[in-house]
Amino acid sequence: MFFFFQKKLTKEEQNQPNFTKKSKMELLITGITGLVGSAFAKYALVQGHTVRALCRPNANMDNLLGFEQQITFFEGDILDVLSIEKAMQGVDWVFHSAALVSFDPSDRNKMSKINIEGTANMVNVGLTLGIKRFCFVSSVAALGRQPLALLDKHKPTTINENQKWIPESENSHYGFTKFQAECEVWRAMAEGLPAFIINPAIILGEGKWTQSSAQLFKYVFDENKFFTSGSLNYVDITDVVEISMALFLKNVNNNRFILNAGTISYESFFTKIALRFSKKAPRYKLNSWQISILWRLENLRRIITGSKPLITKETAHTAKLNLFYDNSKVSSELPYSFRSLENSLDRICPHYLK
Repeated sequence: MFFFFQKKLTKEEQNQPNFTKKSKMELLITGITGLVGSAFAKYALVQGHTVRALCRPNANMDNLLGFEQQITFFEGDILDVLSIEKAMQGVDWVFHSAALVSFDPSDRNKMSKINIEGTANMVNVGLTLGIKRFCFVSSVAALGRQPLALLDKHKPTTINENQKWIPESENSHYGFTKFQAECEVWRAMAEGLPAFIINPAIILGEGKWTQSSAQLFKYVFDENKFFTSGSLNYVDITDVVEISMALFLKNVNNNRFILNAGTISYESFFTKIALRFSKKAPRYKLNSWQISILWRLENLRRIITGSKPLITKETAHTAKLNLFYDNSKVSSELPYSFRSLENSLDRICPHYLK
């Protein structure tokens, strides 16, 4: 259970602004069974809003336990325009978080269809039905970066919302699909859709071992031995949902915001998690040539066995990067302070120990 459903709050949590709104809004959430969608749904329900969900039949509801009866489910998905139209009728706000996140080359076509075409369908229907507010959950991966050869290896490179997408092989295909999806949202904004985009860093929250960033926690729990020289940018799931709600309540159309609480080396991040798990932290640093060999071996294993690779060429490149995503824009827009990593890990790690 997330902290914002508990009566007792820490001092840090008590200092967060109150973004509640008296009037109830009708929300449609896509990706509601995932980490972000489920967290936003719970938060919206607690705030007194009415929640609908566009959901495939037989979807796993583990992330919504205890809240399913409060949600109106519409069978379908974002590639089915008719089901979108049915679910979106009479809706005030749309929170579009449905996406496929993968760095496996075999998922590229499917990911392009879901992330790009699915988002185009959502904004098109939103325009037709006159939706009042539309939030697209993108990623910092959609911001792109300079070619690796131009990045300073000795200090972090700062990236903000003005970063232009620069086509180059080291950008992930996932990042490309989110960039293209953003283009669909910007096009819809130009046509009159009141919308904004959020670009979260790696989201830390209570999810499943096998999904998204939760795999980082499992990596440490399983006492894997290796880490890379790069760093990661992180943000608490509770910050993501609270900021999203605050932006819904403000007139910030035609805009996008990086959501990032900070940056930390993989070595330090893994060590902090290992301490809370009472496990041995990864202790052997992989250099560039070792990583290059590893992703090639994993790709060969994928080809032979058809199994998912543990590391790919894209994730190998990312693991060596030292980037910092500047959060000053959203911090100046809202009276908000991001939660500390220590606070987040103290709450999240016990969840995974259960």
